[in-house]
Formats: sequence, structure tokens, C-alpha cells
Amino acid sequence: MGMATSLPVIDPATGTLLREHAAVSGAEVQSRIEAAHNAFLDWRRVPFAKRADVLNAAADQLLTGKGRYAARITAEMGKPVMQAIAEVEKCALVCRYYAEQGARLLNEEPIGLEQSEARVVACPLGVIYAIMPWNFPFWQAFRAAAPALMAGNAMLLKGAPNVPGCSEDIARIFTEGGVPPGLFADLPMDVAESPAVIANPLVRGVTLTGSERAGRAVATEAGSHLKKCVLELGGSDPYLILEDADLQLAADRCAMSRMLCAGQVCIAAKRMIAVDSVYERFRDMLLEQLKPYVMTDPAAEDCRLGPLAREDLRDKVHQQVDESISAGADLIFGGKVPERDGWWYPATMLENVHPGMPAFEEEIFGPVVALIRADDTDHALNLAGNTRFGLGGGIFTADTERGAQLAAERIDAGCLAVNDFVRSDPRVPFGGVKSSGFGRELGREGIRAFVNLKSVVVSR
Repeated sequence: MGMATSLPVIDPATGTLLREHAAVSGAEVQSRIEAAHNAFLDWRRVPFAKRADVLNAAADQLLTGKGRYAARITAEMGKPVMQAIAEVEKCALVCRYYAEQGARLLNEEPIGLEQSEARVVACPLGVIYAIMPWNFPFWQAFRAAAPALMAGNAMLLKGAPNVPGCSEDIARIFTEGGVPPGLFADLPMDVAESPAVIANPLVRGVTLTGSERAGRAVATEAGSHLKKCVLELGGSDPYLILEDADLQLAADRCAMSRMLCAGQVCIAAKRMIAVDSVYERFRDMLLEQLKPYVMTDPAAEDCRLGPLAREDLRDKVHQQVDESISAGADLIFGGKVPERDGWWYPATMLENVHPGMPAFEEEIFGPVVALIRADDTDHALNLAGNTRFGLGGGIFTADTERGAQLAAERIDAGCLAVNDFVRSDPRVPFGGVKSSGFGRELGREGIRAFVNLKSVVVSR
């Protein structure tokens, strides 16, 4: 199979072809890998203060051009434009955070020994290959790139094929911000070309945000070449509504989390598990909260629910809904593909969802609420843990200490929220367990993901 010569860019709101984006040839991929490695050899010796200047300049570029970048996100993957602006602003935050804190987070650690002293030095690895998704085409790339570049690495970005303009914009932002030529480059190409990049001896690490299937493929490839990898994969995040919860708050946060980006979020609230004593009241409140999420033009500032990013993704969501209904779930709201151009799917609520159904077992990457009734708190926790995923989750309860304890001790996931929904923050480690992947981004752990922690022992 030859390499793709172009990547079609389709407007999800209308289904029309916007343009064909030129793809890179195999020879050009090799050239960009070599250029990144050569740029890294100098960049790793650049002082932290100078690296911070580059990240701050990138943050300035993001904020100055946020309207333009948001419009690109909306056009290529259908995100409501105000959500796209918030995404771009968050990218500036992660650049500022690592510019300010990177040196401290990578500090040498002296260790006193009997006859000597050891120091642990964090040295960059080299070229990092970032395989990034379309749902947050700017944020996912920046949250990987900011710490990697601050640590002294180079980065090659393979954005999703349906958002090539976003990846091109990101590379330009870094270049105009003062990143040395070649140090950060995008690779507009099909996913089938990734194994050759991972195998390249100049590539020293791989970071992927994507599906469980993609994660298994990348982990296999990286492992066979002994490359470090970080994987942030799918989720089927449980949100527990306990008997003492503020039900209005829970309904508001669960609806907001589930409908953000038309439900195409790995850490969205996906399985709402309410205990029997509050189930009916929570259900009615949640239904009310879903009603304002009406499908409208994503370029309009008041849009709350845009289209899904691709036709195949929309069809998959509808199939999962239909299969869940066939298995006994009740459709309360939505669930019908509208007769209009583009990849639209309405806000949808399924009730009587049980283990064995796609709405319980799988990640539904669309605006679909799965409502589950639990007998009590223990039953709710058991249902929450009955999943192969372990990315995020939430607990709503008036007893925040108990909520924090249950989150810490009883739910197997990387990120838990009490009385809110999970959101990533540059200062806090982010990632999953089980089939949701391994490794961490963001925080101290994120900047240390792709460094060689080198022990230097000096005899006294």
C-alpha cells in the first residue's frame, strides 16, 4: 500500500469537502525525523530560560490568534466555536505553566551516600513522536509538546488525518515562537505510516492519545523497538450520585460533561450511576438539563451541540445506541439520526442500562447519557468498577471527605472528581489505568515522562 498523497478535509456540519491537504512522502518523513534529531542535539544544551521564552512566545501567538485557530478547529472537526476558543486559551496556559515551572520540576536531586554523593539528573531523550486525536486537536498536541520541549526534546506531531490544518497551525505557532527549525514538525500522513516512524532509531519515545485499539497497536510497535511510550486511551467514566448528593449540581455537571464537544471526550461523564433513593429525582433533573442541548451551527457563538467529527463515528454511535436498546435499554430522549446534511446526532438518554450492553461496556463517543440505577452506595461502587476502562470518574455527595476517600480507595481510575466533572489541568498528572492506558501527562510526572533520569555518583 502506497502512502496517501492527500488528506481530505470535510466539514462535519455539512458533509462537504473543504479541500485536499497535501500529505508528506516517505522521503520527506525521513527528512523531518533527521532534521528534528539534528535540532535536538543543539536544543538539549539551550538553557531553561531560553526554552521558557519560546513557550511564552507560543502562548502569545495562541492568544493573539485564538479566533482564527478556533475557527479552524470548528471547520475541521465541528466543535462549537466558543468551546474551541476555550481550548486554544488552555493551550496558552500549559505553555505558561511549563515555561514557569519546568526548570523546578526537573531539578537535580542530591542523595547523600556513605562514601559518596549521588545526584539524579533529568536528561532529554531526543525525538518524541506524538500521535494525536481530532477531538481536541490543539490541546492534546500542546499538552504533550510543552513539557517535552521544555525538557529539551524534539517533537514530531502526527495529528489526526481529518484535522491537518490544525497540526499545520501548531507547527507554525512553535516556529514563529522561536523554536529552532526542524525541532517541532508536523507529519500530515495516514495512520498506516506510523510503524515506520516508531521503528526509526532516531525516534526515542512515543505518546498517543486515542482509542484502545490504536493504543494496543502503538504499544506493540513501541515495545518491539524498546521505545518508551505514554498512552491515554478511551474511558467509560462512571459518575456516582449518592443519597446525600446535591442533585441539581449533579445533573448540571453530568449533562455539561457529557455534552461537551458533542460527547467526543475520553473523560466525559458516560455512565451516570444513581442510588435508588434519589434515582427518579436525579433522572428528571438530568432530563431537564439535556433539553437545551439542541443541534445548531457550530460556528454560532450560542451553539451548545455541534455535529460529530466524521460520518463513520456518527454511525458507530447510533449502532451502539440501537444495540443497547435491543438488549433492553429504554430510549428516553433523542436516539434518531436527523435527516440533514452533515454528521449530526442529537442529545440522547438511555435508561435501564445494565452490564452486557454497549452503553455499559463500551465507550460511546457521542452525546449519549447512560443512566444506571444502583441499590445503594456499595452497589454503585461495584457497578462503577465493572469496566475494563479506568480513565476518570466522579462522585456527588454532601460528605466531601467520604467522597474523597471512596474516590481514592474504591474506584480504579487515573482522575477522580468529587462534586464536579473531571477536567485536565496543567498542574495535575493526567492519565489512566487498565484499558485506558498507562503513563502520565501534565504536572511533574508529565515533564518527566520523556527524560533519562541519570544517576551520577561522585566519591568523596
